[in-house]
Amino acid sequence: MADQSCILLIEARYYEDIADAMAEGAIQTIENKGRFSVKRMAVPGVFEVPAAVNFVNLSENSYAGIVALGCVIRGETDHYEHVCREASRALMDLSVQEKIALGFGILTCDTQQQAKERAAVGGRNKGAEAAQACLRMIEVKQSYQS
Repeated sequence: MADQSCILLIEARYYEDIADAMAEGAIQTIENKGRFSVKRMAVPGVFEVPAAVNFVNLSENSYAGIVALGCVIRGETDHYEHVCREASRALMDLSVQEKIALGFGILTCDTQQQAKERAAVGGRNKGAEAAQACLRMIEVKQSYQS
């Protein structure tokens, strides 16, 4: 069922404390706008976020916009590089090809401390920034629809 008065947060839950902080910032930003409600969807990790966006897009569920939230922290192998690159590319492709107003809130950090600093609600909360981007892209999208 289409709900153009709602924004969907798709949250990679691998780092739960970081996901919670980013979601809190995103929800505050969206609710402060006063125009949209928020629905949350959890997925295991960042790699699964693009598939979830696609599943939602292919379903009868339609949202005004989607905010993709998650965190990848560099480890000892090149897994980090692959996940970051492929998830980012897939989200970009979906937003362009499927005309999704998408806020990109995927952190790619070297350390857990960097991630916590970028997720902190009182600080540089990237969840809030992704929500702001989504809100703006909804406006852009609506200005070009007939």
